[in-house]
Amino acid sequence: MAMLKQVGGVEIQLRHRATCHCGMVQLELDLPDGLVDPKRCNCSICARKGAVMAYVPLSGLRVVKGAEQLKLYQFHSKVAKHYFCSNCGIYTHHQTRSNPNVYGFNVGCLAGVNPHDIDNVPVSDGINHESDL
Repeated sequence: MAMLKQVGGVEIQLRHRATCHCGMVQLELDLPDGLVDPKRCNCSICARKGAVMAYVPLSGLRVVKGAEQLKLYQFHSKVAKHYFCSNCGIYTHHQTRSNPNVYGFNVGCLAGVNPHDIDNVPVSDGINHESDL
C-alpha cells in the first residue's frame, strides 16, 4: 500500500484542507499517513471523471463548509455514494462500494497539491468489480 507524505514538493499535512473549484465546498481530511493508496479507477464513472483518489476512514473526512452545496449521485447497485459540488460540478469525495467504511477523495481538491505530480498512478479494475462477479 502506497503512502505519500509529499507530492511535488508539497507536504501532505496531518489535517489537510480540500475544496471544490469554486470554494463553496470545503473538506478537512485527517491524513496522518499522507495519501494512502492513491489510484485511478476504470469503472464507468471514474473513467469519465479521471480523478486521482486516495482514501481515509469515514471519520477522517469532514465537510466544514458547503454541505448544502453537495449533491449525491448513485448508480448501478446504488451502494457507492459519489458527491460533487452543485455549483462548479467538481467531484470531491465518495463512499466506496468495495469498502463502505472509507471515503475516496479527489487528490486534486487538496490545497496546493497537483495530482499530475504523482508518478505511475495505478488503476484499479472497477469494470470488473468484485461485487459484480
